[in-house]
Amino acid sequence: MSMLKIGDVTVIKVVELDRSSFAIGAMLPESTPERIEAQLDWLGPELLDAATGVHKASIQSYVVRTPQHTVVIDTCVGNDKPRNGVQPWHMRRGPYLEDLAAAGVKPEDVDLVVCTHLHVDHVGWNTRWKNGRWVPTFPKARYVIAGAEWEFWKYESDAGKEASGCIADSVVPVVEAGQAVLVDSDYAIDQHLRFEPWVGHTPGHVCVRLTTSAGTAVFSGDLMHRTVQVAEPQWSSRFCYDAAQARATRRAFVERHADSGTMILAGHFPHPGYIVREGGGHRFTPVA
Repeated sequence: MSMLKIGDVTVIKVVELDRSSFAIGAMLPESTPERIEAQLDWLGPELLDAATGVHKASIQSYVVRTPQHTVVIDTCVGNDKPRNGVQPWHMRRGPYLEDLAAAGVKPEDVDLVVCTHLHVDHVGWNTRWKNGRWVPTFPKARYVIAGAEWEFWKYESDAGKEASGCIADSVVPVVEAGQAVLVDSDYAIDQHLRFEPWVGHTPGHVCVRLTTSAGTAVFSGDLMHRTVQVAEPQWSSRFCYDAAQARATRRAFVERHADSGTMILAGHFPHPGYIVREGGGHRFTPVA
């Protein structure tokens, strides 16, 4: 768990899993060992385990406290859910709610749950098992979801094409409880937070821009999975719905934010940081 302050907004990162189940070559199938090796000169210990060669990654939520709201951005894998495709996710019994409590947040304190997209490792704690059924984990929250993202995954789920089961157990119960708010992809969440459409990883993928008097930040969801994609934005992940669109989106995102001073808080990067121009390319510099 780590905390930072941006103007009058506090951000706390709550980590559910501190490692990826996928090696970098498996996660980024368009990569090459040679090009990965070429990035080692700028990947410090915050981003790379030099002893094992593992590119660090996390599954995490961001708790954002604005003057108006307590917000949870993306809700990880969840407990008690059958996820046969990835063993560390299957029927988990992790301390996520205890970790939230350690950050000073009880489920009933949360005003808004914000979904950058509806993949299995971003919606799990939307719900929990209680009295024989899946119910919203955050009983007083509105769950803010891009309408285009919901429509796509609802169709996939109804057609039997969504293999993980996460729409059925982690999204539909929220909709049926009347707590989902389906919005446009440029929706203003509150005075400080707004959706921005950055599609390709999924058809309705959004980032969340934080604007304060002291600076800006972007919660970028799965626009990038590994920090090397800042330098190699042409590499799409194995989970990208439209690899070509994801590639174009990522390149545009990197160019827009390079040397901008905007903090990037990615869904799976081990640290927040900044995109900088260096040596004719781009690098990611973690926050000190």
